[in-house]
Amino acid sequence: MNFDHNEKTKELLARLERFMDEYIYPNEKTYNDQMEAFRAAGNPWQVPQILEDLKPKARDAGLWNLFLPESERGGGLTNLEYASLCEVMGRVGWASEVFNCSAPDTGNMEVIERYGNERQKKEYLEPL
Repeated sequence: MNFDHNEKTKELLARLERFMDEYIYPNEKTYNDQMEAFRAAGNPWQVPQILEDLKPKARDAGLWNLFLPESERGGGLTNLEYASLCEVMGRVGWASEVFNCSAPDTGNMEVIERYGNERQKKEYLEPL
């Protein structure tokens, strides 16, 4: 089996690495501080503002829904191509959320993309 990256994957990896360097790693403390404030207030089940601030940047960078194969809504990557990107996103526990690539949403969105009717796709996928 050939595990060399194709050009598409190399380009996405480079773009993802730049995004991680520019936005994710520098904001690890911000994320941790925001989560600590939620825990101190007794409600750790909130979304930190830094995640919401970074999501539009990821979308603008073309790093959104990378997990969706054969889809106009995602990266159109194979599992092998996507795996390398997951390794990079996985360096920071919350990074995959910034790219809308975190469980359980990924599995649910994939099922709707593949098997859902147009109404379901409009209702459940477009907002994401």
